[in-house]
Amino acid sequence: MKIVDFDIAALFKAMDSKRISRKLSWSQVAKEIWELSADLNRVRHDHPISPSTIISMSKMDNTTCQHALFFLRWLGRSPESFLPGVDARGITLPPAGTDRRLRWDLLLLYDSINTRRQELKVTWPQLAGVIRCTPNQLTGIRTAKFAIGMKLAMRIVQWLERPAADFIYPAKW
Repeated sequence: MKIVDFDIAALFKAMDSKRISRKLSWSQVAKEIWELSADLNRVRHDHPISPSTIISMSKMDNTTCQHALFFLRWLGRSPESFLPGVDARGITLPPAGTDRRLRWDLLLLYDSINTRRQELKVTWPQLAGVIRCTPNQLTGIRTAKFAIGMKLAMRIVQWLERPAADFIYPAKW
């Protein structure tokens, strides 16, 4: 099984193309993204997405798995659509109304990794070599409070041979 990296540059390019075609500033894009969960935002009073969070992903060549969901939702695309060479037709994100925000279920992701790892009788260091990360990055998902990198999340779901949507839910908190 070939595991490819989530293409952050292609995600940024898709966002920039949509932004340019709609004649929006990055601040306007950030506002539109935030407004996708307008009802939830009014209740939670969370810190909105910053334009710099969007722009920085092109410089850092990564973003958190949770931030990526904001961007993918705005684009109406699945994470798999940014995996080079992967046929993503028919793969979608779970639907979410304005009272929800898409979130990765990191505990479910960890439990799925650990279960499959045990079934295959693979050690954490062996698995880390396959997924191209450190063992601590994998075991740390169990206690991660907010997010992991999107590239790591997508390498994991490929190793699990499951769609990312299996680990994403519309959160209401």
